[in-house]
Amino acid sequence: MTTGTQLLSYPTTVESPPALMPALSRTSVQRPPHLWPPLDFALGAMACCGACVFTNPLEVVKTRLQLQGELRSRGTYQRHYRGVLQALWVVGRNDGLRGLQKGLCAGLLYQGFMNGVRLGFYSYAEEAEVTQAPGGNILAGAIAGALGAFVASPAYLIKTHLQAQTVEAIAVGHQHNHQGVSSAFATIYRREGLQGLWRGVNGAVPRVMVGSAAQLATFSSAKEWVSDTEWFCPNSWLIALTAAMLSGLAVTITMTPFDVISTRLYNQPVDEFRKGQLYTGVVDCMLKVSQSEGLLGLYKGIGPVFLRLAPHTVLSMLLWDLMRQRALRYQLES
Repeated sequence: MTTGTQLLSYPTTVESPPALMPALSRTSVQRPPHLWPPLDFALGAMACCGACVFTNPLEVVKTRLQLQGELRSRGTYQRHYRGVLQALWVVGRNDGLRGLQKGLCAGLLYQGFMNGVRLGFYSYAEEAEVTQAPGGNILAGAIAGALGAFVASPAYLIKTHLQAQTVEAIAVGHQHNHQGVSSAFATIYRREGLQGLWRGVNGAVPRVMVGSAAQLATFSSAKEWVSDTEWFCPNSWLIALTAAMLSGLAVTITMTPFDVISTRLYNQPVDEFRKGQLYTGVVDCMLKVSQSEGLLGLYKGIGPVFLRLAPHTVLSMLLWDLMRQRALRYQLES
């Protein structure tokens, strides 16, 4: 039986010469072949960057919806964005088609670093059989997500700032008015120092830990379950596709509140002492949002979160799985 993200069927035993082993122990278990870690890192990064190109417009809409009505009760602010399709239309009409891909370069940097580290670490945990222990897949997914979120936090900070920026007529949240990715990095570093580039990481780490644990654990378990049901051929891409769809639903439900908090922490303005003017941290943000906007405020933008996460999860996990299969097959044949 294959485990984790490996769909290929590998021989589990090899014949041993009688002269080398007792007659009653003719076979020995051979571990499935694994990819060179840097290659797995690169494949994970490429897969998620490919998915990001298609889902970034939904990320733009999600950011705007999560910032709309910040710390204000329902009915006391103007709603520029009323749903996914309407928000896409509003952004496209006011910012142009390029506006729907705002923050794409920063998003690609984030996806490349975060998911390269995340998927590469999880692959290593699978190879070390950590995921076979009870709860091991959830633990490995959470640790992998935390590492990836920390490494890629500056890119997510810039992405959030750029995606929130728009014309005054439909602006929500604080407007940082960066001129581009490189100028944003330079401005933040010059104003807040190196520490400023990691501002908001305290919200990003739990966000990605929860999402990563849910995604990787459910994807691996769902794929193994789908494989066991024998609905599809053993090497069919439909196994990974079905597992990724189930995984996307789980991630949306568990991660949305942390996603809202992360967006708010990243986008808030800072004072002359380099401290956030609206929130002091994750708990403070959660309490203020709940008190001002109600518990449903923590689920703002859940529509685009799901519409983005579902295809992003499907595309990224499917592309990663297929590329790993090809790489493993090439490795076996060479």
